[in-house]
Amino acid sequence: MTTKTYLELSQDGGGAHKFYEVTVDGTVVSVRYGRIGAAGQTQTSAFPTAEKARAAAAKKIGEKVRKGYAPAVRGERAARAVSRRAVSSAPSTARAVAPVLWRFRTGSAAFGIHVDDERCWVGNQAGEVFTLGHGGEVHARFSLPDGVKCLVADDFWIYAGCDDGRVYDLSSKLPFAAYEIAADVDIFWLDIHEGVVDVADRSGRLTVIDHEDEHQWSRAGRGEHAWMVRADSAGVYYGDSAGVTAYAPDGGGELWHTPADGGVLFGWQEQDAVYAGTARRKVHRLAKKDGRTEAVYGCDSPVYSCATSPGGRFVFAGDNASSVYCFAEDGTRLWKLGTGGGSALSMQYRDERLYLVTTDGSLLCVDASEAAIAAAQEGTVPVAQDIKLAAALPTYAPATTVAAVDAVRSAPAGSVVVECVQEGGRTRVHVVTEGFEPGWNVQFPRAIREPGARYVVDALHPASGGFYRVRGDIRRLL
Repeated sequence: MTTKTYLELSQDGGGAHKFYEVTVDGTVVSVRYGRIGAAGQTQTSAFPTAEKARAAAAKKIGEKVRKGYAPAVRGERAARAVSRRAVSSAPSTARAVAPVLWRFRTGSAAFGIHVDDERCWVGNQAGEVFTLGHGGEVHARFSLPDGVKCLVADDFWIYAGCDDGRVYDLSSKLPFAAYEIAADVDIFWLDIHEGVVDVADRSGRLTVIDHEDEHQWSRAGRGEHAWMVRADSAGVYYGDSAGVTAYAPDGGGELWHTPADGGVLFGWQEQDAVYAGTARRKVHRLAKKDGRTEAVYGCDSPVYSCATSPGGRFVFAGDNASSVYCFAEDGTRLWKLGTGGGSALSMQYRDERLYLVTTDGSLLCVDASEAAIAAAQEGTVPVAQDIKLAAALPTYAPATTVAAVDAVRSAPAGSVVVECVQEGGRTRVHVVTEGFEPGWNVQFPRAIREPGARYVVDALHPASGGFYRVRGDIRRLL
């Protein structure tokens, strides 16, 4: 006999809007949870007897009822609309166009970008993430369940913050949800430092979650529409409609607050400074130590994005009128050029190239060398290569259940075995293979944790917070 209990928690004023469903089928208990109107995630556990399965299910249901969940009929409440960034893009007023080397059209407005030694990453509003070589060749495609708000890196791990309230680890072939943000948090931007994720949201709140995907602390900002959050070992730097605030990494308190000239629309950081692009056509450089304004970079329209060359020697900005700027460190404007492909919603500089993702869904590679910029200002630019998507391009989607994970009967040589164990009512993941710290936990996707199950991973890497991160594919050990 199969029984199913469906609960919802829906609060007014933009609060929680989530469901929790428990299904008991003999000795198997399945739990499905997430935002109302979404498919959610599923966890399945097996018990020795049907009686123990029913008892476990009753305990889960009781915990949720005590938190305010109530029986409901699935489908009666509609999903809340996810906030999309309201952007406009006017034609550039620059007299010349930037020297674009190549252009890749993703097919939807793109916010996320990351460029490292090996490749370029771009994520769009359709939930697609593409990886390309520095020359523009497309390598792979990830298909995520919802729109990508941002892409961030923590060492060599790459994460995508999505509109479904999850943060996906894209470092392996098969992406997985590394963090499950609370259902009432509407992600605008995020950053990750040493496994701790910092989330800025629509309501102007900062939420901090540790590497075990457990809530640590949160703060309400002075404003709303928090499009900036950056983090390092000294602080979390958060920007919203009221300015920029720095908090202690452990949530111990506010370090400083600096009002901005207009709402903050984007943030960037270097070792000693943070940069805030604002709706009042400026980029502010603020000292991380005390929030003091060190320089101001003036643009001609509201600033959608900004970035720097290493050390802040050059400062770049993109406005809502399809222009891109370069400034000297002291604030002197060096040049302004049109993008030729919409307004830049994110950007990154690397090795004399400026990579932009734009309102028309393009990833642009701009030659930012002195010679190329000088030629562009005189009207001479290269013919941009239009990158095409290969029909046979491999596409990778995340595993959301244990059953979706590939299984192996034995661990390949050189791989690492980990095991899911129960500790204090929570499922943790420990290393079984010898040679690792036995007391450290493994950062592991919650959706596929099953008590008692063992998994094989290609490699584990230690993080300074005293835990291990997975590197490579995850396979269940039969």
